[in-house]
Amino acid sequence: MKNESRIRPSDTTKNVRYEIRGSLARRALELERLGYEIVSLNIGNPGAFGFRTPEILRLAMIENLPQAEGYTHQKGIFAAREAVVLQQQERGVKGVGVEEVFIGNGVSELIDLSLRALLNSGDEVLVPAPDYPLWTAAVTLNGGKPVHYPCRPENNFFPDPEEVERLITPRTRAIVVINPNNPTGAVYPREILERLARIAEKHQVVVFSDEIYDGITYDDVKTVSMATLVNDTLCATMSGLSKIYRACGYRVGWVSFSGATHRAGEYLAALELLSSLRLCSNVPAQYAVQSALGGHQSIKELTQPGGRLYESRKAIIDSVAASKYLRLARPDGALYAFVEVKPEAIPHFVDSQFALELLEQRHVLITPGVSFNVPYRNHFRITNLPDSQTLKQVFAKIEAQLDDYAAKGDGAK
Repeated sequence: MKNESRIRPSDTTKNVRYEIRGSLARRALELERLGYEIVSLNIGNPGAFGFRTPEILRLAMIENLPQAEGYTHQKGIFAAREAVVLQQQERGVKGVGVEEVFIGNGVSELIDLSLRALLNSGDEVLVPAPDYPLWTAAVTLNGGKPVHYPCRPENNFFPDPEEVERLITPRTRAIVVINPNNPTGAVYPREILERLARIAEKHQVVVFSDEIYDGITYDDVKTVSMATLVNDTLCATMSGLSKIYRACGYRVGWVSFSGATHRAGEYLAALELLSSLRLCSNVPAQYAVQSALGGHQSIKELTQPGGRLYESRKAIIDSVAASKYLRLARPDGALYAFVEVKPEAIPHFVDSQFALELLEQRHVLITPGVSFNVPYRNHFRITNLPDSQTLKQVFAKIEAQLDDYAAKGDGAK
């Protein structure tokens, strides 16, 4: 008789959460296959909502296809890395050269490789809560321990630097800063970033600054790059083509290292070793980097009054203001809103249950707040990528579903 024992997954996956593409998304796909039209607000994927990558990026890829058929250097092509260096220098970042820049298959791959090169089993990494859950997952999968520092709704989702410092232990190796923030849309003030920089330098922890949305801000709010503030420890700045240039499918991201690079030679060599093991990142799309960073920044037209992203964000803000149940810490950047259901309005609200009912009954897919590693259960994230009219219709459905949810009382638990 055959041995039909189950094939079990690695124990390292047990504590990994990525509900953005989890059970709710799978159920939405099932409903679509049954013929239902689902409004999917769970992922910041511009191409799914009709946004196009700037033409100059596509032309750069096409024109360089003959040079893109072989492997490149494990860190990426020179022109792409040089373009990142020039961008950093224009921002006032000192000491960055092409040898301190790595190109990857999106920022996601670079997060994994950068943490793998740094962490030993049990090492701690400070991660914001709420966070983009890949950070928590990548720390866990690479043997580390994510320690979440709260960015509370009542504080506009800004971190408290004193609270962050109290979480540092002898095992702390790094702090993650996501600015502009996913999922909240918060853009951190310079004062807070400066204090975080000094804390990182004092305790000699690496700063991982996720700045993939750094060109997406509203109402003249400005972003400050951590690399301009961090000098006496290592700072890794991460960005890419996915969001600002609406090129998610190109899978091109980069990390540039600045600050105390002279003390990080062994770490950077380990990261290069890991980069070599994957041979190189997607080559054709690397040729779009120079055109993207050096060309017309069309994202500004989308984020100014009258621009599609601006007007969609406004529709979210206005719809929340008109709701009996909702409130919102105003998102100043990125492509999301982290919406709160007022506890006094619906004391028994549970985010994951509501998200499932909204999908099943109204065919709207959102991401429950618990997916972003927070202890409370009364938030959900949506993207502002749909047009403003679609979002107004979505919030009408959300309000109707909240009416039904509120009517169930404590029995909804």
